[in-house]
Amino acid sequence: MGKSLLLFFFIFFQYIKIEMSGQETAFIQKNKGIISLFIDCGMRKMLQLSIIITRTGKRFSMDIGNLWSLQLMMFLLMAAGVVMAKRGVVKTENKGILTDLMLYLFLPCNIINSFRMQFEREILEKCALILTVSILFQVVCYLCSKNLFKRRPQEIRRVLQYGIIVSNAGFLGLPVAGGLYGALGMMYASVFIIPQRILMWSAGIACFTESPDRKTVLKKLIKHPCIVAVYIGLLLLFFERAAVSVLESSVYGIPLIGAIVRMLLVSLDKALAAAGGCTNPAAMLLVGMILSEVRLRDILRDKNALTLSALRLVIFPGIVLAGCSAAGIDSFLTKVCVLMSGMPVGATAPVLASKYGCDSSFASRCVVSSTLLSMLGIPFWGMMLGG
Repeated sequence: MGKSLLLFFFIFFQYIKIEMSGQETAFIQKNKGIISLFIDCGMRKMLQLSIIITRTGKRFSMDIGNLWSLQLMMFLLMAAGVVMAKRGVVKTENKGILTDLMLYLFLPCNIINSFRMQFEREILEKCALILTVSILFQVVCYLCSKNLFKRRPQEIRRVLQYGIIVSNAGFLGLPVAGGLYGALGMMYASVFIIPQRILMWSAGIACFTESPDRKTVLKKLIKHPCIVAVYIGLLLLFFERAAVSVLESSVYGIPLIGAIVRMLLVSLDKALAAAGGCTNPAAMLLVGMILSEVRLRDILRDKNALTLSALRLVIFPGIVLAGCSAAGIDSFLTKVCVLMSGMPVGATAPVLASKYGCDSSFASRCVVSSTLLSMLGIPFWGMMLGG
């Protein structure tokens, strides 16, 4: 359509120029009828386009406005994290405290809150669908990790393989999904990361050492705070209304006890919301602290890190978008899947690289370069998909 419009404008202005000068070439005289028809069709196409823009412009501008507002908020919080780390306000060894708070408190509370909505069969079906998409995506990631970067030195190849398999979808993806798509988007994103966690603790760890046995992987999966939060969230989704009905018909009828139980539940609800609300600021501050550890000049010179960033932020979400479109998956689920598949390299890469004798500085560059470029990648895919 873009080429047709350009051709239309070129012929249209050439035609106007000739009409104004009063000079017509033999070609114009011979084909004046065809040219007039072309211009008429072009005018109609422009009119149709203007109607579409008028109808969707308001909603589109609001969606993009929300996207850029979220992006600016993320950037400012990351900048604060960089400054705090550079100034020594937060020491490198204390960064783990914020990581633990994110992992064991803020993210689980946010995930539980996202499941607190009226249960519908359609939601369960969509959770199963998004889980299927995620499993297929992880298979693609695993195959890419086995077949790409074979000629790189071993200490770099292992980091690249891990970076292909493991993304920062937990720390960065979940807050962004919640900010862009609300509680429902957060819930679907929480389901999307389950297969990634399984691959992270099996094939991901195997990039650096021997592959753990199934019992170890299952144990870590069951005990992971974010996965436990998904279990609790599913229980609330299925049984919260029934539990409230039981309380209303029994405990709430007793004056003093009913008042105490009601107050406790309201307080618990507010505590969950308050802790979950800390997810975005804490995640962005943590990302900012990671960014402060590597010089920008080193990142721009590292072709391997930039290649991995392109793979994670452009190629993978593009594959997911094509697959979801071909399968006819609805637009909302597609948005969540594309967003979660286009996250930067997992922040655990430098830690594991250092522990198992690989290039930890290269791993840090991979994390930082992909995280920085995700500040362009996230709004790009957001605009591509309509906010």
